[in-house]
Amino acid sequence: MKLQLLSDLHLETEAFDPQPAPGAELLVLAGDIDASWAGFERFAGWPVPVLFVAGNHEFDGRDLGEAWAGLRALCTRLGWQMLERESRVLNDRQGQRVRFVGTVRWSDFDLFGPERRDVCMRAAAYFMKLMQTRRQGNPFDPEGVRQEALACRDWLAAELQQSPLGRWDKTVVITHFAPSFRSADPRFGSQPGTASFCNADDDLLPRADLWLHGHLHCRHDYTVQRMGRLPTRVVCQARGLAKKGETEGYEPCKIIEV
Repeated sequence: MKLQLLSDLHLETEAFDPQPAPGAELLVLAGDIDASWAGFERFAGWPVPVLFVAGNHEFDGRDLGEAWAGLRALCTRLGWQMLERESRVLNDRQGQRVRFVGTVRWSDFDLFGPERRDVCMRAAAYFMKLMQTRRQGNPFDPEGVRQEALACRDWLAAELQQSPLGRWDKTVVITHFAPSFRSADPRFGSQPGTASFCNADDDLLPRADLWLHGHLHCRHDYTVQRMGRLPTRVVCQARGLAKKGETEGYEPCKIIEV
């Protein structure tokens, strides 16, 4: 299956006109498309099916539960499929069955191990203050983020443990947050704030044929070896912010095959 991947467009502030990639069979939107949600309308009538996984900024200034309901209603109206701790099996043009496994997969702040968790959560407080998100009426703070993250992790691990039993041929995981330190932005490296962008899900990577993510305002395309199977490919195709020079070299119509 030929995929187009877009994330971190930040259409609430960025001037960007998304265009369909020639030959793509599916568009994957991996979060942080538009914090205001207005930019979602630019994808109305997209010529191929759209899969959407939310990013953290889709919740800016909102209550978490209410935002999930609103996003699902919006995706339904636009004809998209939204995945949050959900899977879908889609057929490509050659009849291959591809399972798409999607969740935002919030930060659990264990990227550098439990011994550095507290300092990573303190660093995350800055990002959470910017989001101004609420959860059940309370501020969505680092502890709340970790609780959501662990629920995402538990679901993802269980879903990826399932055997295909003839139901699918390939597995593609879509998360907003990155699954490995290998996806860290080289500008920031191993500082505590990086644990707000990457998780230590390296043990789950071999269970997928392709893992797509966003959140980091840089691009990645690397492989992880698997015993007796083709390597897992990890791709981040985030656009980022033009004013910070993050869009240099961006290829919005890049085709990713699985």
